[in-house]
Amino acid sequence: MPEISIIIPCRNEAANLPLLLDEIGAAMAGRDFEVIVVNDGSTDETASVLAVQAVLRPFPLRHLRHEKSAGQSLSVRSGAWAARGDIVATIDGDGQNDPKYIPVLVDALRQAGPDFGVAQGERLKRRDSKIKQLASRFANWLRKAILHDETRDTGCGLKAIHTGILRKLPFFDGTHRFVPALVIQEGYRVVHCDVVDRSRRHGKSNYGIFDRGLQGVLDLAGVWWLRRRRRRMPKTEEIRHG
Repeated sequence: MPEISIIIPCRNEAANLPLLLDEIGAAMAGRDFEVIVVNDGSTDETASVLAVQAVLRPFPLRHLRHEKSAGQSLSVRSGAWAARGDIVATIDGDGQNDPKYIPVLVDALRQAGPDFGVAQGERLKRRDSKIKQLASRFANWLRKAILHDETRDTGCGLKAIHTGILRKLPFFDGTHRFVPALVIQEGYRVVHCDVVDRSRRHGKSNYGIFDRGLQGVLDLAGVWWLRRRRRRMPKTEEIRHG
């Protein structure tokens, strides 16, 4: 069984996947890992590209396919329930996230200790358009002000999280933007790691600004309500007698 499951949610990223897999293989050299690509209803050559890549790669490459697009968060959910590793690392399929930070996040999570549930990447030198950067900054400011999750950039696709904790989180279309707050709700802490963003190599974003607009505000209200109404989960241990 692999120790680490790397989940790549993607939609129409056939041109980006081979190089991304090259980089993951190099970054994870010497580690026990698997890669799970969640094909979120792609209409390009993603399926055929993955069929070829699965034969070429020296590491396990698994292909999960959604019949129709369900969004990034539910793609992560599909990968989480298929994962065989104790730790899940997530990375976007467009190549903007650099895989060299995956071992950094995994090691930071392990070294942080049992009180920490997730290592969250926080992007430096954003490569998105100015309007996306401004929208993201406002969303992050609003989220921090309401949820107090102390995270500068929850939208970063680079995360490492204990698989059992990830499976406990409520999943909805937008969960990936609230992982730190939801992990805190489960009684764990968050460790943060700076990562450097890159430009997309091919294609265009499939999960854009308007996905984060009004829907993001509604999601924020929902998470706020959830945290108000659901008490933080206590840590439980069984006391054995005799």
